[in-house]
Amino acid sequence: MYLVGAAHPHKADAQRLLENLISYRQRLVTDAAVLQEILDRYAIQPAFDALLGIADEVLAVDRATAERAKEIVMGHRQMSARDALHLAIMEQHGIRRILSFDSGLDGFPGITRLS
Repeated sequence: MYLVGAAHPHKADAQRLLENLISYRQRLVTDAAVLQEILDRYAIQPAFDALLGIADEVLAVDRATAERAKEIVMGHRQMSARDALHLAIMEQHGIRRILSFDSGLDGFPGITRLS
């Protein structure tokens, strides 16, 4: 989000982290919820192009994912529905690291936030 938006304190950090991940040939995925966030905030083609240009795969949100996100929210009332959805997708696909500046994901067992 920070790469395509207006100037932001995390913009340079996001670019540096992403460049490092790409240089180490890390597999990069995103999910449908991130694309929805781009539509909410930007609704512009360059944001889609940037994300889809680096993502190896876009992970779907299905009923099982939504049900798991609901369970996460019910167990962690302070967590946003958006963060719970990302975590549910990560669990479903065995993903343990996330490139995010969102501290709402901190402290969730088995998840490492790269920032």
